[in-house]
Amino acid sequence: MDGNARWAQARGLPVLAGHRQGAKVLKQTVKDAVRLGIKELSVYAFSTENWQRPRDEVEGLMEMFAELIDSETPELNEEGVRMRFIGRRDEVSARLQDRMNWAEGETAGNTRMQLFVAFNYGGRAEILDAAARFEAGSEEDFKSLLYAPEMSDPDVLIRTSGEIRTSNFLLWQCAYSELVFTDTLWPDFSEDDLHAALEEYEARGRRFGAR
Repeated sequence: MDGNARWAQARGLPVLAGHRQGAKVLKQTVKDAVRLGIKELSVYAFSTENWQRPRDEVEGLMEMFAELIDSETPELNEEGVRMRFIGRRDEVSARLQDRMNWAEGETAGNTRMQLFVAFNYGGRAEILDAAARFEAGSEEDFKSLLYAPEMSDPDVLIRTSGEIRTSNFLLWQCAYSELVFTDTLWPDFSEDDLHAALEEYEARGRRFGAR
């Protein structure tokens, strides 16, 4: 979900205003995904590298994230969405950890869609954390040590804002994902953009290394 800061700067607004608009778009995108019958949606909310951003932006994001969990979890629960947070949770505040645990508990029985929120997440960090606990075994044994082993490998990864890279997101899981890049900034992302990305994905032939 890239482009929040550029969206805000283009309008002469503080960066956090872009993040708040991005949160509104995420809420609508989750609703669109549920309506389209998508079973799993994973979103990149905050990376292990994002701590390097200005302190006031990081502190604002942490506060906003806690607020959003409190305000949006009840509605997600009503929609039948199960929430899961992936990342190095022990490195964020005790308050935020508490809200994450609460949201996961509140929505644990839902089956309509799973929403994985990557927060303080890095693909390399996930692999390193799993490797530190891995002794010997198969690929499936290793996968069981990832943050959310129940997560399906994504069929398609959508990157907004015109950047053409994966930025350390789900490196293990996205080994064979189809990549769709769009110039649309995340706060401007709409249901039409989601449909366009899915149509592009559906038009591709997936071979997973075969001919």
